Amino acid sequence: MFDDKLRQVEAKFAKIEQSLGDPEQIADSRNLLQLTKTHAELLPIITTYQEFKKYRQELEDIRAMVADEIEEELRQLAMEEAQVLAEELNQLETQLKMLLIPKDPNDAKNVIIEIRAGTGGEEAGLFAAELFRTYSRFAEKKNWRTEILSSNATGLKGFKEVVFSVEGDGAYSQLKFEGGTHRVQRVPATETSGRIHTSAVTVAVLPEAEEVDIEIDSSDLRIDTYRSSGPGGQSVNTTDSAVRITHLPTNLVVSCQDEKSQHKNKAKAMKILRSRLLEQVQEEQDAERAKTRKTMVGSGDRSEKVRTYNFPQGRVTDHRINLTLYKLDAALAGELGELIEGLIAADGVEKLKSLSV
Repeated sequence: MFDDKLRQVEAKFAKIEQSLGDPEQIADSRNLLQLTKTHAELLPIITTYQEFKKYRQELEDIRAMVADEIEEELRQLAMEEAQVLAEELNQLETQLKMLLIPKDPNDAKNVIIEIRAGTGGEEAGLFAAELFRTYSRFAEKKNWRTEILSSNATGLKGFKEVVFSVEGDGAYSQLKFEGGTHRVQRVPATETSGRIHTSAVTVAVLPEAEEVDIEIDSSDLRIDTYRSSGPGGQSVNTTDSAVRITHLPTNLVVSCQDEKSQHKNKAKAMKILRSRLLEQVQEEQDAERAKTRKTMVGSGDRSEKVRTYNFPQGRVTDHRINLTLYKLDAALAGELGELIEGLIAADGVEKLKSLSV
């Protein structure tokens, strides 16, 4: 199976090289761009595979020589060389498997993150705001740009819901495993008896869709405007600047009221809608896509968790990879690298299992 995959890649690469030498094939600039891009993606696999085949042939030749009747001293040298070649072959095989893992087409995209307070009332809203700050700090360390697209604040400076974008190189590839229910265990600021409460916040991570990804027919939209209002009914402004967009074919509804400009609210709402529609399309196209919004966020119940933040013990635990770090303060300050790298590595291991030799 492993060699079959590599032979298929080799045949595809040869065909691309042939096309790149054909004036008719490269006359179309878009076709040339696609051919060049695919050639560059396959070249590391081909180079490594050629080296792998060379070493494998050398190892077979040495083993054949050892099987013949040769002097003991020469046999010993051949066996030592065979051992070195076998180790190099194992390393090259691992490299090839990593190179053969299908790339996520969304990895280069920007991200839209939706954080919602789940079980736990006001305390869940406070932690939703804290988690938003955590991701904002992580983005800042990466020199990424964040922007709040929509929010629904609580009276104690928490969030019932906050939707924001993260723009930067590798944003989706780094943040895509953050989706799920995040559980917090601590004594709330509002608790007078000192009891530890458990609350939950849900996170959904979506690749940001470009206009070229999703075409939206304006006739499929119902756009309503209304007056923005803040917590407790406090007026944000006195004009109908808030926007609610309903995508009629799917009944998806997106609302934005953070900006004083109706035009800006509409633009933000369209950005969210486009990304949600892209997610729907990709779910329909790829049945194996595990991180759908529903499986990501579950019901928002405490028992459905991907990660737990335990304040009394100062620990953060990711239950998917059984990783516990006693670095809670650092994690909440945006130091998420160790957790994220662990999740990416675990995902790579799972994908490698499908590439059996």
